[in-house]
Amino acid sequence: MMNSVGFSIFTLSLALIACHSDSPAIPPVDSISPMDAPSGPPGLELLAGDIGGFGNLDGEGAAARFTDPKGVAVDSAGNLYVADANMHTIRKVTAAGVVTTLAGMAGVLGRTDGTGAAARFFTPIGVAIDSAGDLYVADQNNHAIRKVTAAGVVTTFAGKLDEQGSTDGTGTAARFHGPSDVAVDSAGNFYVTDQFGDTIRKITAAGVVTTLAGMAEVSGSTDGTGAAARFNQPTGLAIDRADNIYVADLYTNVIRKVTTAGVVTTLAGTAGMSGNTDGTGAAARFNHPRGVAVDGAGDIYITEATNDHLRKITAGGVVTTLPNPEGSSSWLASAVEVDSTGTLYVADSGNRAIRKITAGGVVTTLAGAVGLYGSTDGTGAAARIGGDCGLAASNAGNIYVADSVNSTIRRATLTGALTTLAGSATMPGSTDGTGAAARFNYPGDVAVDSAGNLYVADVSNHVIRKVTADGVVTTLAGTAGVMGTENGTGAAARFNYPQSVAVDSAGDLYAADTGNHVIRKITAAGGVTTLAGAMGVSGSSDGTGGLARFKFPYDVAVDRTGNVYVAERLNHTIRKITAAGVVTTFAGAAGMRGSADGTGAAARFYFPSGVALDNAGNVYVGDQGNSTIRKITPAGDTSTIMGVAGMMGIRLGPEPRLAYPASLAIIGDSIVISDTYAILLFRHGAQ
Repeated sequence: MMNSVGFSIFTLSLALIACHSDSPAIPPVDSISPMDAPSGPPGLELLAGDIGGFGNLDGEGAAARFTDPKGVAVDSAGNLYVADANMHTIRKVTAAGVVTTLAGMAGVLGRTDGTGAAARFFTPIGVAIDSAGDLYVADQNNHAIRKVTAAGVVTTFAGKLDEQGSTDGTGTAARFHGPSDVAVDSAGNFYVTDQFGDTIRKITAAGVVTTLAGMAEVSGSTDGTGAAARFNQPTGLAIDRADNIYVADLYTNVIRKVTTAGVVTTLAGTAGMSGNTDGTGAAARFNHPRGVAVDGAGDIYITEATNDHLRKITAGGVVTTLPNPEGSSSWLASAVEVDSTGTLYVADSGNRAIRKITAGGVVTTLAGAVGLYGSTDGTGAAARIGGDCGLAASNAGNIYVADSVNSTIRRATLTGALTTLAGSATMPGSTDGTGAAARFNYPGDVAVDSAGNLYVADVSNHVIRKVTADGVVTTLAGTAGVMGTENGTGAAARFNYPQSVAVDSAGDLYAADTGNHVIRKITAAGGVTTLAGAMGVSGSSDGTGGLARFKFPYDVAVDRTGNVYVAERLNHTIRKITAAGVVTTFAGAAGMRGSADGTGAAARFYFPSGVALDNAGNVYVGDQGNSTIRKITPAGDTSTIMGVAGMMGIRLGPEPRLAYPASLAIIGDSIVISDTYAILLFRHGAQ
């Protein structure tokens, strides 16, 4: 299971806001009646939480997924084109909300011209449509402007891929430095905000590039003409019917106006003064303005990176703030576009959705699904969790959840009822106590023994906790807030961000002491020893005990004979440790990431984060970087049983997809999966 405390692996960040009411009375941990494995047709279903959020799935409306929609443009037929920046793709959204990938391959960056999925981008940010229906893309980290036809044929229009600079010239002889947006005027000329070059560039239809305003690599806030003007990381731009250019000047916190002659003035805001004040001209305040659109009446719409609101500027320079959509605290928007009817389209990057606002102010989500997170107890889709969670399943059919972000331990039944057993949401700490009086600090994983006791890897407290059937929380091993490498009993032992814990049939525990790169063994009395690995030394060597090496072991599971299996995230492997401490690589090859099925070292994984075992000795892996669930037989044969590598986003039903599967638990012939903001159940015949 994946946690980001101490050492984040992905830059994908869960910016989480949690709220929680007082915890209910705590029932005994395993007080419900034992039940058989859940019955029903094969497929994926929601147990608790929300399935919205990031991904790259094509589909209609809420079935589609985006990860980082940064730019948006609309054509005369009402089709939208979206730059999904961190997926390195260009997406098309019809007026009915049907999403397809026009060019690029999701999650694969590069610098190749080609058609459709054969083309490669590197963080495309801005998009514009010309009168012929061709799309132009500000491919920021390739430092180029790309052209994409309606058939998805990608060529480089201006600039040279992966070569930054500020040279004027024709086509690939020109150089850009991090272009962030592009717009086209009535004559077919293109204008580009060259963000890191601090300039506004012009490109003719023939590809001739000149610098219209600003001086390359010289930042500032000066109004003036041509090279006398200064910008400080200009981002979005838009053009009105008179071919005036409006620029969001990110770090001066103002909106600039640029004429076709290169005369630059400040339309609204005061350079160097940030805020969110409405007003006229210099009296208004912005906070990192990013996206710009202009409607037919000359009104300007602005998105802001920090204020998370849409702003409107009239032709007279009067700035107002538009209301946020109902049920949303903010837009978290990157870009905005307006069509001929006055309808606004917002690339709501923080919510990973494309939003539509009619001229009458009606807001709908055209495509994508906003991920809903929190700490609310409830049943099914009414419940909320904080993000990636650790899981364990008991013999009585309960599912236990280490809700890391909320710093709580939760319980879910197979009917999807989610309750909080211990800890208090958004109140991290290290206090021992009963139920809501106890405190955890980013608990990463949970295990349950045959008596119904829970064991918790309390990551940021650097300890292992115990929760009895009555909800009494104590610290079994380690001292809260004190990291280290010492073996010992109880409070004398030390851990370094222990991410995962498992319990065997004898009641002994095994912990992935991730920051120390070792696997620890903990007796029921709290005696801690090192089973395998060398303290603080990372590597990939097989061997016995201290001769073996691991690199950020993330999850552990133990079988009936005492073998421990380890999801080793940064080596992209699954390791096996015998009861005697002999370590071998069970599947995958150290440092070789991928998604290949095969036997032993022929298999490939990509950031494996969860591992679980069924009664037949099969190992199941949450292969997080591939968005898949993998199965490894006792003979070491690896197969993919759920999801498709490279297709990211939760989709329920008989052809399921996953976004970012973290922890796993086995109940009968079903797999319980923690994925972003949801707890899912997958029936497939695991045994």
